Amino acid sequence: MSPQNLTSKFITKTPFVNIILFTTFLIFSLSYIISSFFFTSPPHSLFSSKTSTFHFCTPNYTNHCPCHDPKIQKRFKNTNHFRKERHCPNNNERLKCLIPIPKGYKTPFHWPKSKENAWFSNVPFTKLVKYKKTQNWVRLEGERLVFPGGGTSFPDGVKGYVHALNKVLPLPLESGLIRTVLDVGCGVASFGAYLMDYEILTMSIAPSDEHEAQVQFALERGLPAMLGVLSTHRLPFPSRSFDMAHCSRCLVPWTANDGLYLREIDRILRPGGYWVLSGPPINWRVNHEAWQIDPKVLEKEQNMLEELAKQLCWEKVAEGEQIAVWQKPKNHISCIQKSKTLISPKFCNSSDPDNGWYTKMTACIFPLPEVKDVHEVSGGALEKWPIRLNTPPPRVRDENNNDAFALKTYIEDTRTWKKRVSYYGAMLKSLSSGKYRNVMDMNAGFGGFAAAMVKYPVWVMNVVPFDAKSNTLGVIYERGLIGTYMDWCEPFSTYPRTYDLIHAHGIFSMYINRCDITDILVEMHRILRPQGTVIIRDNKDVIVKVKEIIDKIRWKGTLVAGDQNGTFDPQVILLVHHDNE
Repeated sequence: MSPQNLTSKFITKTPFVNIILFTTFLIFSLSYIISSFFFTSPPHSLFSSKTSTFHFCTPNYTNHCPCHDPKIQKRFKNTNHFRKERHCPNNNERLKCLIPIPKGYKTPFHWPKSKENAWFSNVPFTKLVKYKKTQNWVRLEGERLVFPGGGTSFPDGVKGYVHALNKVLPLPLESGLIRTVLDVGCGVASFGAYLMDYEILTMSIAPSDEHEAQVQFALERGLPAMLGVLSTHRLPFPSRSFDMAHCSRCLVPWTANDGLYLREIDRILRPGGYWVLSGPPINWRVNHEAWQIDPKVLEKEQNMLEELAKQLCWEKVAEGEQIAVWQKPKNHISCIQKSKTLISPKFCNSSDPDNGWYTKMTACIFPLPEVKDVHEVSGGALEKWPIRLNTPPPRVRDENNNDAFALKTYIEDTRTWKKRVSYYGAMLKSLSSGKYRNVMDMNAGFGGFAAAMVKYPVWVMNVVPFDAKSNTLGVIYERGLIGTYMDWCEPFSTYPRTYDLIHAHGIFSMYINRCDITDILVEMHRILRPQGTVIIRDNKDVIVKVKEIIDKIRWKGTLVAGDQNGTFDPQVILLVHHDNE
């Protein structure tokens, strides 16, 4: 059923509803006609006054990442990989054109076939194929890229590696107690791909590097990934986010800078969470010859790692199968007592541990929420997955925390998004087919949209604006979902054409007086895949302005009622389809 027919179906339910919606759309139509005469294009217009449409960039910008542009990165020193961090263009440097699709672009394979296959024409890079040929990361077979699950530390493939990890972990991956994982230096995200079989959601991060587009390969496969690096600033996640952090020969200097990067892992690990390390210096006595590294160097590195882990009050719970596992304490009662006898580390006494947007890392430990008993989990214990998804998280139900969110608001939000996603499912029949895999929610709130989308074969990148009225990203992680902080006045840390579906709820109302919303729409065009879909839900007056810009992007937009039950809703939906240019 088309969106137009679907709308008609809901409008004709009752005479009363018919009158309300007819009047609403009549007012909206009149507003749009008036706006077409008076609404002028924003500063630095991206479209030609003659054609009234946006221009396309030249082909050399096909894979352009504005905040990870090599031309801009060269301006910065490479000390501690600072050059690889986000360095976004100034307003006068932003591209005033649309990113074109590659020559020969094809519709990606549907999920789950995309997990092992991608069209070479969509990501036409051969350097990784050649450089990692012996490690079986990715192969080129005719027109297809095939991902067999190899890796630097996966001699038996990722399947064998994960099975080995499952043997050494204190609890099985099937337990439901490990749901969110951070994979640092992810390669093409084969580790995260295989963990999906255990219903584990992995945020895979890696910097842009000389191997070309590892993160782009991961996203083309339909896997969660974003550009990121441990350098100077914190990772864009709240404290106590991940159940496990993983590094398989990720080349991060964990013992450098007074263990700064290991302390950042401590910040984002949940109480009782695990840090998994494979590769140098683990099991150096056996592997130093194969690695061609002086055993004395490796021994020193191992000793420093062990010492840093003790300072963080981590316990080494396993080492075997070339893998070492440390566990973060469930609370800091014992750690605080031990710290009185140690010169370092010191507990942080300032700065919000949840700040993750352009906030510099510090060489200290963020104290966990206070508890009364040594066996109690700081901040509150989480349920197993999938019970965790629909159980009010500790950051919501903690009645003693003045900053805790109202439980009533959370429950109502969850109920509202179940209804709305049901409506979206009626509009987008392809949600169940595997066509959509990579989904972004630009203004995620409590994660209600993503929670309701779990019934479909998709994953959702939950984005919380860093300056939103409420910092809800911690709640989202406690539900067993993943996401990141973001300032939508800047481009996102991803490659072009990496999301199948973008959900924008109230985002333009939020930013309309902060920056040029034209830039936000152009960024959405950059990251949306051809034949992808955008659902824009916002107030009518804002939709009028958004619709005018969308028409000039060559997107096809359809106005749809904001509520499937025909009740009066001050918001309307602009349903946008992005056809191949």
